Amino acid sequence: MFGISHILEIWIFVGLGVMVILFLMSGMARLYRKAGPHEALIVYGLGGTRVVKGHGTLVFPMVQICRELSLELMSFDVAPQQDLYTKQGVAVTVEAVAQIKVKSDMESILTASEQFLTKTDQEREGLIRLVMEGHLRGIIGQLTVEEIVKQPEMVSDRMRSTCAEDMNKMGLEVISFTIKEVRDKNEYITNMGKPDVARIKRDADVATAEADRDTAIKRALAQRESAVARAQDQERVLAETLSLAKQAEAQRDLEVKKAQYVEVTKRQQAQADKAYDIQTNIMQQQVIAEQVKVQQIEKEQQVKVQEAEINRREKELIATVLKQAEIERQRIETLALAEKQRLMSEADGHASAIRAQGEAEAEIIFKKGEAEAKAMNVKAEAYQEYNQAAVIDKLFTGMPEIVRALASPLANVDKITIVSTGNGDASGMNKITGDIAKMAAQVPALFETLSGMPMSELLGKVRQIGDKTPRPDVLPPNAGNGE
Repeated sequence: MFGISHILEIWIFVGLGVMVILFLMSGMARLYRKAGPHEALIVYGLGGTRVVKGHGTLVFPMVQICRELSLELMSFDVAPQQDLYTKQGVAVTVEAVAQIKVKSDMESILTASEQFLTKTDQEREGLIRLVMEGHLRGIIGQLTVEEIVKQPEMVSDRMRSTCAEDMNKMGLEVISFTIKEVRDKNEYITNMGKPDVARIKRDADVATAEADRDTAIKRALAQRESAVARAQDQERVLAETLSLAKQAEAQRDLEVKKAQYVEVTKRQQAQADKAYDIQTNIMQQQVIAEQVKVQQIEKEQQVKVQEAEINRREKELIATVLKQAEIERQRIETLALAEKQRLMSEADGHASAIRAQGEAEAEIIFKKGEAEAKAMNVKAEAYQEYNQAAVIDKLFTGMPEIVRALASPLANVDKITIVSTGNGDASGMNKITGDIAKMAAQVPALFETLSGMPMSELLGKVRQIGDKTPRPDVLPPNAGNGE
C-alpha cells in the first residue's frame, strides 16, 4: 500500500509540474511579440520607447504597450476637387497616383510613429493626400498647359523634389508620382492639338499623295520594264527560233553530205570490189597459165628424160643385138615420137584452152547478145518464109500449151463438188466444160493482144500455099537447063 500511494503522489507532482510549465510557456508566448519584414513594433512603457524590426521581443503586460506600424507601400489617388490654374490662367483638372511608404531607418520609423501610430489607414492617407494636393497646386501654377500635357515626367520630378522635405518630416518618402489625366472644361487641350492634327493630317495627305505618285511612277517603270522584258523575250525567242532553224538547216546539209559521202563510198567500194574481182580473175588466169607452162616444161623434161633413156637403151641394144635393137629402136622411136606429139598437142591444147577461156569470158556478153540478135533475125527471116499453112500449124500446135497454161489453176484443185440447180445445160459439169471452152475461145484474142494486130490481118500477110518463091540455093538440078 505504501508503495502505490507514493507512486501516485509522484505522478501528481509530475502532472502539476507539466501544467505549470505549459502555463508558463503559454504566458511567455503571449508576452513574446514578433515583427515581420512589412511592419515595425513600437514598444513603449517600462524602459522607454524602442523600435523592433525584423525580430521578436518580450512585452510585459501592464508595464509595457506594443503597437504595430505598417511599412508597406501606400498607393492612393491625388485628385483635388477644385480646379488648378496654370501659369496661363487656364483651369485644369489633374488626376495623379502617388506611392508613399515609411522609411526603413529607426529615426524615420519613430517619426512616423509619432505622426500616425494612433491613426487609421484612411486618416493617414487623408493627411498625406492634403499635403500632396497642396504641392501639386503650387507646381501646376508654375507651368503651362503644354508643359503639363507634353512633359508629365517633369511634373513628377518636381513633385518628388518638392514633397521630399515635408514627407521627410513625417518619416515618409515618395516612391513615385504619376499623372493619370489632365483635362479642362474649355477644350483648351483638345484645341491645342488641332494644329498639330491638321499639320499631321496635311503631312499624311501629302505623304499619301507622294506615295501614290511614287507608286504610279514605279508602276509605270515596272510596266515599261515588263514591256521591255517581253520585247527582249520575243527577240530572244526569235533569235532562238532562227538559231534552231539554222541548226536544222546545218543538220540537214550534214545529213545530205553524209548520204552523198556514203553513196560515193559505196560506189567506190563497189568499183574496188569489182576491180578486185577482175584482178582476181586475171591473177587466176595468170596462175593457170603459169601452171600450164610448168606442166609443159615438166612434159618437155620428161620427153628429154625419155629421149636420153631411149638413147641409152639404143646404145645398149646396139652393143648387144644390133638387129633386134634396130627393130626395137624403130619401134620405140615411133612410139616416142607419137607420145611426144601427143604430149605437145595436149600442152598446146591446154594453153589454147586457157587463152580461149579468157577471151571467151571477155566477149561472152557481147557474143551472147549478138547470138540472140542473130537468132532473132534468123527467126524473123524464117517467119517471113513461113506460108499460111506453117503459121496456122504454129498457132494451132501452140494452142494446147496455152490452153493448158490457162487451165493450170484447175490442176491445183483437190476436189470439185458439183451442185445442180436444175437450170438446164448451164449448170453442173456442163458449166465447167463451158468455162474451159470459153477460155480456149479467148486464145485468138490473146494472140491479137500479143501481136498487136487482128488475127485476120496476121493471116492475110502470110503467103498462100504454093506462092513460095524458091531460093537460089535450093533450085532443082535441072533448073538451069530450062526444065
